[in-house]
Amino acid sequence: MIAGTFGDNGELLFEIELIAASGLELLVDVWLDTGFSGWLAMNSQDLEGLDWVYANQQMMLTAQGNVDFQIYIGKVRINQEEFDIPVHVGTGVPEFLIGRQWLRNMRLLADMSLGILTLG
Repeated sequence: MIAGTFGDNGELLFEIELIAASGLELLVDVWLDTGFSGWLAMNSQDLEGLDWVYANQQMMLTAQGNVDFQIYIGKVRINQEEFDIPVHVGTGVPEFLIGRQWLRNMRLLADMSLGILTLG
């Protein structure tokens, strides 16, 4: 189980590790976006150095309209467990986002009044 924090505007924030093809591990803050149906989305400039394998291209409807994403197979570590997941990479993605696919495998507990936020 990983503990998260609430952002100034109620964002659900967690830390995960991105694992590059070389084995380099990068700790990043991610926002849980329940409007995003995928696993992980990131800006194309953040992909540099990870050397993840390109899989395909996919058009998705976002709050900004239809967006064309490049899909890569990436490796992340959450809660001490490694996952190979499809990663949506595009321009203009303002933050690292994890989507509701994680809620199929993990339980989200969010209680803003008590300041409790966990995913596990």
